[in-house]
Amino acid sequence: MKIFITGATGFIGSHLVKRLSRTDHELYCLVRKTSDVSRLKELNANLVVGDVTDKNSLLEGMKDCDWVAHLASKFEFWVRDKKVYYDVNIMGMRNVMESALKSGIKKVVSVSTAAVYGNAKWPITEETPVGDYRASEYARTKYQGDLIAWRMYENDELPLVVIYPGAVIGPDDPKAAGRYIKNFAQGKMPAQILTDKPFPFVHVKDVCEAVLKALEKDGNIGEKYLIIECNRTFGEVNKMISEISGTPLPKLILPDIMTSFGAAIATGLSRIIGKPPLLDMSIDQIKLMKLGYEFDGGKAERELGLDYSPIRTAFEEAIASFKETGR
Repeated sequence: MKIFITGATGFIGSHLVKRLSRTDHELYCLVRKTSDVSRLKELNANLVVGDVTDKNSLLEGMKDCDWVAHLASKFEFWVRDKKVYYDVNIMGMRNVMESALKSGIKKVVSVSTAAVYGNAKWPITEETPVGDYRASEYARTKYQGDLIAWRMYENDELPLVVIYPGAVIGPDDPKAAGRYIKNFAQGKMPAQILTDKPFPFVHVKDVCEAVLKALEKDGNIGEKYLIIECNRTFGEVNKMISEISGTPLPKLILPDIMTSFGAAIATGLSRIIGKPPLLDMSIDQIKLMKLGYEFDGGKAERELGLDYSPIRTAFEEAIASFKETGR
């Protein structure tokens, strides 16, 4: 099959292209003019210059393709201009899904986030009603984008499947989870925070495998899949990072109220200087961590045949990757 992929140069996307390159599928990757495409070229992927905000480039890229894997999103917890969330996570979603319909795509697998469930009742499964509160602008706009896609599924017969990963862990991650692991392993965290809050985690390789299996599975149009290997408290995660890296745990555990206060100050300062908060202490990230989650990722095991990797392996590979690169 010919697969059109958005977000191919991102963290999950680059791992997905590597996984798909070991199949017989033909890969067509949407890339911006400014993207580093060296890895994609090494994997012999076909490059389509464009952007999810440019519908013409999407239509051009989807010509003669069979499937779409939509991974492009704005995943940050602090940006200078919040309009980018709307442009990419909402309008970008609309553009991709409308283009898929117009192009006669046979299946679209969209990668969302488990955070769209917000303050839903635990333990959360695919059938759990979403909550009425989402802790970050990223989650809020991803949820709004999902609603657009699901409406097209219901009203226009969009051949949609949606993947909802937890916190994705693995090598070469430049995003929030990767930065947290790196800062903690390098001893840059002066204190532990929110140690009793549970959160869902999954290896990046498992997310990629889930996308491939969802694309290849027959009869699963309209399905949702939570991709989560385990739920761990941040205290447990900190201990794991400490054991793997050999970096001692910070003795100070900051009270939740002080954590929130520190995030408010750091975010306020960022608005003034125009740079991200120190150690990612943004209000949105702390609110998400403070909310906490417990998910059940068993449906993907049962229906997709997904065999989850131990989450410790993902942390080991993440720590090894930045030690190797020095970044």
